[in-house]
Amino acid sequence: MSINSRVPDYELADTIELTTVEQVRAISDPLRTTILGLLHERAATVTELATAVGRPKSTVAHHVKVLADAGILQVVRTRRVRAIEERFYGRAARMFFIGLGRQGAEGRLPQDFNDFEVAAEESKPAYDAGQMRSFIRHARIPEERAAEFWQQVDRLIHSFDQLPRSGDTTYGFTVGLYPMFDYPTLPPAEGED
Repeated sequence: MSINSRVPDYELADTIELTTVEQVRAISDPLRTTILGLLHERAATVTELATAVGRPKSTVAHHVKVLADAGILQVVRTRRVRAIEERFYGRAARMFFIGLGRQGAEGRLPQDFNDFEVAAEESKPAYDAGQMRSFIRHARIPEERAAEFWQQVDRLIHSFDQLPRSGDTTYGFTVGLYPMFDYPTLPPAEGED
């Protein structure tokens, strides 16, 4: 299998903040997130995307239009095929994040989907086959240390996004950092206050 060493094969912004209801709704659909995932590798036409996801071209074209109208996808190049101008779509950014504490002009932003719920569903076949690698750890740390740690994780996420595409298997990578308000803690050791 060939290796795509430049991931993706078009120019794009590093991050874009999603601040409108339209944008958040656009990325909250499972098929659209799959399309976005495919476009991490390279730009693709609606026909190529439809083939990859096994859905009708008209369905995929609708979802691509929703993403493009929200500014999440863009046409990155075209080519002439007979009398038709074929469009290659790419992501507008490597990463999208929802502006915390912000509201769109239309009102409150809808919640993003739960990445862990998606990962749990996607990872079940790997778990059943004994091929899942995962761990969970807990640490009682100050909020500023959590923010520093997340910056390190963010660099790792960007590194994963930029890996050359090759091989026959796609791997999922899910990370999270979340406060646990009811996790038990030990009392201070003797002599500590």
